[in-house]
Amino acid sequence: MSAREEFDDWAADGRDRGMEERHWHTAKHALARMPVEEGDTVLDLGTGSGYVLRALRETADIGRGYGLDASPEMLRNARSYTDDPQVGFLRGDFDALPFATDSVDHVFSMEAFYYAENPRRTLEEIRRILRPGGTFYCAVNYYEESEHTHEWQDNISIDMTLWSAPEYRRAFREAGLVVAEQDEIPDREIEIPPAEAFPTDDWESREAMVDRYRTHGTLLTVGVAPA
Repeated sequence: MSAREEFDDWAADGRDRGMEERHWHTAKHALARMPVEEGDTVLDLGTGSGYVLRALRETADIGRGYGLDASPEMLRNARSYTDDPQVGFLRGDFDALPFATDSVDHVFSMEAFYYAENPRRTLEEIRRILRPGGTFYCAVNYYEESEHTHEWQDNISIDMTLWSAPEYRRAFREAGLVVAEQDEIPDREIEIPPAEAFPTDDWESREAMVDRYRTHGTLLTVGVAPA
């Protein structure tokens, strides 16, 4: 099954809203760090329900927002949720971004980068479309150090990229992006039951759940296009 087919099914089942709710726990903290100014152009890579762009229009008054996704059904849902002429959604591939060189101020991606078929090519494309001084905020929870996320690959039919934090930094630099920061954003909002409630349907132990959400959470890597 392709990424398009996989996420078409998710959108049809309404799971896009579920992802939005869960991802927002850490996405909002990453977005709050972005040096977005009024009138900036922002690309949301793997936009899903489009919640990132809706939030940026409200909090930062970006000039133009584009949400790119491989799933037509995800895009159809995102359009139905968004009533804003300054936000547009388009279907496209991560390794061939449909934007001119030096045309975007910021790129954001929440829990989507690891679905890229050729992640190094995706980084090169992001570097190409970013204006000098532009940023790429890449947030992932599926990465090498977060061991309790690794089983996610068994639950999805498409191959995912499992990089460590140093591998993310190295790949950013090889693509021509300066790594400005990298850290882990814990999820403080998800409820973790007491120890006596385990095992649950999803977790063998409370320690594993704490490690996943409180210790590691979401890995944020920030790249900047050289001026």
